[in-house]
Amino acid sequence: MPRSAAAATPPYIPDITLDRSSPVPLYFQISEPIAQLINSGTLPADTRLEDELSMAARLHVSRPTARQALQRLVDRGLLTRRRGVGTIVSPRHVHRPMELTSLMRDLVEAGHKVHTTIQRYEARPATARDADALGTDEGTLIVSIERTRFANDEPIAVLTNFIPADIAPTMQELTSGSLYELMRERGVTLASARQVIGARNATAKEAKLLSEHRGAALLTTQRTTYDPSGRIVEYGDHIYRASRYSFEANLFAQ
Repeated sequence: MPRSAAAATPPYIPDITLDRSSPVPLYFQISEPIAQLINSGTLPADTRLEDELSMAARLHVSRPTARQALQRLVDRGLLTRRRGVGTIVSPRHVHRPMELTSLMRDLVEAGHKVHTTIQRYEARPATARDADALGTDEGTLIVSIERTRFANDEPIAVLTNFIPADIAPTMQELTSGSLYELMRERGVTLASARQVIGARNATAKEAKLLSEHRGAALLTTQRTTYDPSGRIVEYGDHIYRASRYSFEANLFAQ
């Protein structure tokens, strides 16, 4: 939505009931109903909310309380402040569980519209570095792939994979299919994986692919996937937009 159009649209006024006898802080009672509306899709991206001054007066709370409620949502990536426009709903964030699943399947199941572009698909002999990553011999035929995954027409990740050529999907298949599902169709069983998660800043090339500015924060993963025999069937080196993407994990006490 153009800035002028967003600014001209009447702001959304959330229906919030405060329980002043509750031990739950008032700012939390304000922010959570708004967060639920955003996460459910009731409040779409670019919806403009009432400002903190209006909110404070309407709910009979202090301006710092209203500001804290909105800032909490900004800090969680659900709202964005734009000069000349106000506080608006951010583009939908992708939350992905830390499981041995494909990014495409996770995005589709979360309700996102997904498509893929392929920057590189190359069958070639493995270099020493490739062979080390795949646990194979140098010179073995492998397939090297670089793809950009989009969710709701926004680039989310650049995925680089190295796969033994005998189990690699074709380039045409990868334009519309999930790598893991395509490998399973070839009789490959994905038994386990080792994944390392990190963070760094985007290069100029990466920023261009992900519609970010150079130096933007990226999440990174390096994943080595094994079949039941212990053979490495895929090595992935992936980058994700930190502004649009996060991992989720359930932790249990021992």
